[in-house]
Parts: sequence; structure tokens; C-alpha cells
Amino acid sequence: MQRELIGANAMSEPDAGSDAYSISTTATKKGDAYVLKGSKVFVSNGPVADVYLVFATVDPAKGANGVTGFLVDADTPGLSRGKHTEKMGIRTSPMCELFFDECVVPEANRLGREGAGKMLFADSMSWERGCILAGSVGAMRRLLERSIAYANERQQFGHSIGKFQLIASRIVDMKLRLETSRALLYQAAWQKSRGKSVYLEAALAKLYISEAWVATARDAMQVHGGYGYMVEYGIERELRDAMGSTLYSGTSEIQRTIIAPLLGL
Repeated sequence: MQRELIGANAMSEPDAGSDAYSISTTATKKGDAYVLKGSKVFVSNGPVADVYLVFATVDPAKGANGVTGFLVDADTPGLSRGKHTEKMGIRTSPMCELFFDECVVPEANRLGREGAGKMLFADSMSWERGCILAGSVGAMRRLLERSIAYANERQQFGHSIGKFQLIASRIVDMKLRLETSRALLYQAAWQKSRGKSVYLEAALAKLYISEAWVATARDAMQVHGGYGYMVEYGIERELRDAMGSTLYSGTSEIQRTIIAPLLGL
């Protein structure tokens, strides 16, 4: 009998965020099992997950080459979940901390060889960066359509506000960001579908779409004026959610750090 499982990725730690491979959670081999000790933060789906992909180091002296991935069931003894983490936005995505206290994981639950976690994480992040903001492109389209409708409907000084150049220019910029974001998203997806590396394309898409979403949400708020600042219009929520996209799956600064050497810099 098949059933659906909710998964969660557990990589970030209190002292290992952008420097992801500097994790301190350890996995010590004992017989045919590993004993996990440490903690994780910012675990999306953490409070509701059935299984976690946990990254731990089998040898801190090896740095990134000691990082290894393990599948850990939520009911494994020694694993405990912290309280639900409150966030500025994206509040429908539950998040919490994880704690590992002598948590015993069978060797069979190790993904790949010891030290393979580095490549596993890098590949999964390439997938994630390339597609995680696909929904944001849809959100940008929704904001554009709402702003056009409002700009045509709202009357000030005897004209619809869309006739004023400053308002019209904001809306044009929103359209430009939308189409550029969609092109970057599709480019990364097309490359991936052809079996090509998308390390550069995914980072470009993640960087541009996240920052474009923030700018578009801000423009939509300005177009709507005081009404855009009101909770009932939903635009302030869009802005709160958009702000988070410049942080998760690698900050905008990290995306630029990834892109620069791929350009030969």
C-alpha cells in the first residue's frame, strides 16, 4: 500500500548558513549505524515532515568533503523538533529547528558514500534555485494585472491614474521584470531538460526573479497608494513574501558569488 510522505531538507545550522559546508552536526559510525549529534535551523516543513534529509559531517577535519546525507524518519529516537518558527512572510510554510541527541540512523539510510553529501547538496540546490521561484513569476503577473486594472479605474485630478507618466512607468517596469523573469526561468528549465548543467542559469534565475519580485511588489503598493498598504488588499503580504525570496535557497549575495567565477572573474 502506497502513501504520501512529507519531506524536509535539514542543512542550515546556527553557525552555518551561507557557509553551508561548515556544519557542526556530526555523524559518528558505530557498527552498522551512525550516531547523529547537533542541531538544524530554518527547516521548512520541519513541523509536519515524515522524513528528513539531514546533512552531517563524518569528519570535521575534511571540511566539505566530510559532509554526508542521511534519511531520518521523524519518529527516530533522539530526534526532536523545536517550536514552530514565526516568520515575516511565507507563513503558510511551517518551519522549525531540529535537535539530534544520540540519534541512531541505520547505515542503509546513508545516501551514497561518506562525503558524497557535498555533491548531493550542490545538485539539489541547483534544482531548487532553478524552479523554486516559478510561483513567484505567477505572483508578479497577478500584481501586474491588478495594478493595470486599478490604474485604469482609480480617478485623480480628472483622469485615471494610469494616464500619469510616473504611474505608467512603474507598470511598464513591472511588465519588463515579468517577461525577463519568465525567460530566465524557462531558460534554466530548458537547459535542465536537455541534461545540461544549470549551475549558472539557476543562479541567474534565482537572483533576478527574487529581486524582481520585491521590486514589483513595491511598485504595486505604490500604484495602489494607501490602499496597497492595507492588509485587506493583500499587496503587503506579497511584499513580505517576496522579501524572503532574496534570502532562502541562497541569498542574493551568494548568487552573485556563484555567478562571478562562472563568468571568468
